[in-house]
Amino acid sequence: QVQLVESGGGLVQAGGSLRLSCIASGRTFSIYVVGWFRQAPGKEREFVGRVSRTGDSTDYADSVKGRFTISRDNAKNTVYLQMNRLTPDDTAVYYCAATPSSYYRGTYLRSIAYDYWGQGTQVTVDS
Repeated sequence: QVQLVESGGGLVQAGGSLRLSCIASGRTFSIYVVGWFRQAPGKEREFVGRVSRTGDSTDYADSVKGRFTISRDNAKNTVYLQMNRLTPDDTAVYYCAATPSSYYRGTYLRSIAYDYWGQGTQVTVDS
């Protein structure tokens, strides 16, 4: 098993930046594909992006492509979500999730693909 803890959320002005961290404890972190999801009030949880086990492959939702970047440092058991040019529409609770399973690439865009979840961190973008 792996335990995930997100940090780095907060209040930021529109146009600003934040970097979220997802720190894992437990088994070897490099076996996990890690995804980021978010959930705004009254809305369903949505995919933000995901990073491969080695960090050499990423996918992003169209809504964040070009603004958000996911990276990972397996030596530190950490995955990062760098968020730039934030807008009020980015306001949500952000979750990281992990799975050791291998799926067709498109499957990682779905929350059901992930076995382990963090508790979430709130990001609020003020206009």
